[in-house]
Amino acid sequence: MADSSITIRQITDNKSLKDFVNVTRTVYADDPNWIQPLMMERMDALRSDKNPYFEHAEVALWVAEQNGNLVGRISAQVDSLAQEKWGPNLGHFGFFEATDEAVGKALLNSAEAWLKERGMKRMQGPWSFSSAEEVGTLVDGFDTPPCFMMPHGRQQYDGWLKADGFDKAKDMHAFQLDLLLDPPERALRIVKMAEKNKRVTMREIDMKRFDEEVAVVLDIYNEAWSDNWGYVPFTEHEVEHGAQALKPVVKPYRTMICEYDGEPVAFMLTIPDVNHKLRDLDGKLFPFGWAKVGWRMMNGKEDRCRVPLMGVRKKFQKGPLGAAMAMWMIRVSQDNVMDRGAYWGELGWILEDNEGMISILEEIGCEIYKTYRVYEKSIA
Repeated sequence: MADSSITIRQITDNKSLKDFVNVTRTVYADDPNWIQPLMMERMDALRSDKNPYFEHAEVALWVAEQNGNLVGRISAQVDSLAQEKWGPNLGHFGFFEATDEAVGKALLNSAEAWLKERGMKRMQGPWSFSSAEEVGTLVDGFDTPPCFMMPHGRQQYDGWLKADGFDKAKDMHAFQLDLLLDPPERALRIVKMAEKNKRVTMREIDMKRFDEEVAVVLDIYNEAWSDNWGYVPFTEHEVEHGAQALKPVVKPYRTMICEYDGEPVAFMLTIPDVNHKLRDLDGKLFPFGWAKVGWRMMNGKEDRCRVPLMGVRKKFQKGPLGAAMAMWMIRVSQDNVMDRGAYWGELGWILEDNEGMISILEEIGCEIYKTYRVYEKSIA
């Protein structure tokens, strides 16, 4: 029996989006590892006039309220590009947060009903909103804060979703690397395979040709990831939007491109993990948040870093040279960020069955420290 004290309210205007963002203040009030995201950044991600995802997707958002308090939220979306790739009856949900199981159930029911009205027969998520944004909910690794652009979660979510009929669709791992440890000798020998190959060169991204370089990276990414579970190609507008959003944190010394006979065949992007620099702002840039962020980014060491994007063209993915190029890019980027004070890095997410990439990361000394899960159920 539904709890009559729970009210589900659909978000219908930009002003109400603040309620959607602020749900996490209640949900994670007792979680010392939660870092409230910047309100401005989250609002832009959720607004149809700001996020180009809305150009190919229909989206609905809801919050749950109980006794006048915000206690949960969820999205439902029908993404035409995801359907082209993964089937016409696939609907997504995302941004799932709830203070208890009854709230979670009420939100999932709302999203499911909305998807059914649009003819969907499969419900999958959390996708918040796409593979380029936050994917899954945390199922292992609750003892540390999330990195920038990575999701969090409550330990109960897995049980609540399974009780509602969802099964695991796919797990994804985040790896951590202690940059202060000496790299394994075997890894260094593999790196030399790429270094000594006269047909292989590595260079930094050319910021003076930023738009051209973005096109190069996108071409590699789309080929390298095209067969991966959950992959949906970026639109041109999404690429432009994402590139401009990341441009302030893209630095040549940690953005690498490998070429084979002059052809770009691999890339790796490393960015600072700004989350721990934002922790005390509580999601607010005003009145003094802007100054704090600016000072910390300009004067602080790059102590923690994250690799959100990496790709190697298919013809090199299963061979030793592809692995050597990937490890070479990691090694050079690692040395460069360590020169600027970095001591720790996250690499991910990585699909649980991406054995090639997992092998490379384990070879250089990485270990899994967080696991995220995407769920699916039939709603036919």
